[in-house]
Amino acid sequence: MPRRGRAQEPGSCPNCGAKGIKPDKTWQTVSPLPDALGRVTITIMGSYRCPNCGYSWRGIVSKIKAGGSGVEIETRGKGKKLEASEEDRRGAVIEIDLKDLEREEE
Repeated sequence: MPRRGRAQEPGSCPNCGAKGIKPDKTWQTVSPLPDALGRVTITIMGSYRCPNCGYSWRGIVSKIKAGGSGVEIETRGKGKKLEASEEDRRGAVIEIDLKDLEREEE
């Protein structure tokens, strides 16, 4: 059951309030269904251990929403959106003249 109350700042101990704690272990979870814009959410989770009081907990390290027109990365409450331009996604154009192919077969 989710905890109720104010949102905790990532990287701070919920027991003693120590800040700047890095996760000991990280893993990814991928949402099975895309959101309304067709983006897939990838959540990076982490397990933390406080060096001051020894308390252990799990929390979200960051979230990535990929798909559609770009990628949105949310880390420690800050969001960053990366847009993909159409020029970057376009591949090389290969043109073949059928007359040239007929000449090669003869």
